[in-house]
Amino acid sequence: MNYIKPILQVLSATLIVLFFSNATNDAALKREYYEIKIYTINGPEQEAKVDQFLEKAYLPALHRAGIAKVGVYKPVKTDTTFGKRIFVFIPLKKLDQLSTLVAALDKDAAFQSAGSEYLNAPWDKPAYVRMESIVIQAFKDMPFHQVPKLGGKTSDRVYELRSYEGATEKLYQKKVHMFNEGQEISIFTRLGFNAVFYGEVLAGRRMPNLMYMTSFDNIDKRNELWKAFGADPFWKKISALPEYQHTVSKSTIYLLNPTAYSEI
Repeated sequence: MNYIKPILQVLSATLIVLFFSNATNDAALKREYYEIKIYTINGPEQEAKVDQFLEKAYLPALHRAGIAKVGVYKPVKTDTTFGKRIFVFIPLKKLDQLSTLVAALDKDAAFQSAGSEYLNAPWDKPAYVRMESIVIQAFKDMPFHQVPKLGGKTSDRVYELRSYEGATEKLYQKKVHMFNEGQEISIFTRLGFNAVFYGEVLAGRRMPNLMYMTSFDNIDKRNELWKAFGADPFWKKISALPEYQHTVSKSTIYLLNPTAYSEI
């Protein structure tokens, strides 16, 4: 019977591993994923084609696939990329929706019909110049996106998408830690930045990096809140901590207005 004790020990260790593995998987399932598509366009004709496709074909098809809210944005008029880019924010419950969605759209007759001009554009008259896709997992301290509560005219609203790149993976993770355990997110919340999401980039052309989106009633409100953020005592405290130094090697800011048909 001496062999029973080692077997029980192995079984016990296996159960412990499975328990923590399942706990980790459960935690991961409680964090959303996002895809951000960035269309590069070369003029009003392509812009109109992409707008028509997104509004009349793509967003309705995403709704039929179980994706309720999608954000669509364009650079503000003072940006050098005004009229040259369109941003699409797509919240996903599971990562595998990236692949299952493609198959669902292929079988969606209404999507194929409504998006025909875009989908069947000839090689010498494409609907866009290029399209970039960025895949993101939500931060643990904000595991789900939020539809902001904004006032004023929709056309005045400003959505700010930020990308923070790290020089190394370790330094990048320190910045992620600063947002979560370091409670940087709490500053944004307290000051009223109306965050849409915070997340870690899993796949994209700029790695390692994190991205997040905040929103404002207008550009003046945006400037006012960032001034308050810079003067905030808690921000000054955590930003001075040694462990959070040199965590961002490059930051990119996109100031965006929502389209008339954007749902976020």
